[in-house]
Amino acid sequence: MLKLIIKSQKKKEVLDITDLINREISKQKVQSGLVNLFLTHTTAALTTADLDPGTDQDYLDAFEAIIPKLEYRHPHDASLTPDHILSALMGRSLTLLVENGH
Repeated sequence: MLKLIIKSQKKKEVLDITDLINREISKQKVQSGLVNLFLTHTTAALTTADLDPGTDQDYLDAFEAIIPKLEYRHPHDASLTPDHILSALMGRSLTLLVENGH
């Protein structure tokens, strides 16, 4: 198992980690199999996407529209509740195929 730490620069941000994951697959000399990505943080999510210019902002705008503006009761920090909900909806894990080292 390999642990990677990826830090975002903004509260809401789409990060393309494709190159990072491909480098790790290459470093580990994986030719075929599965790679399982899992986030430990409950306000982040994983998905796949074609990130053409502007697509990241389209995603953020759509995600913002999905989550209702409510008076949340989260005891720790209610301002994080929409992020927890989005993370639960999208998911915090992703399993990808590796074939021929890619």
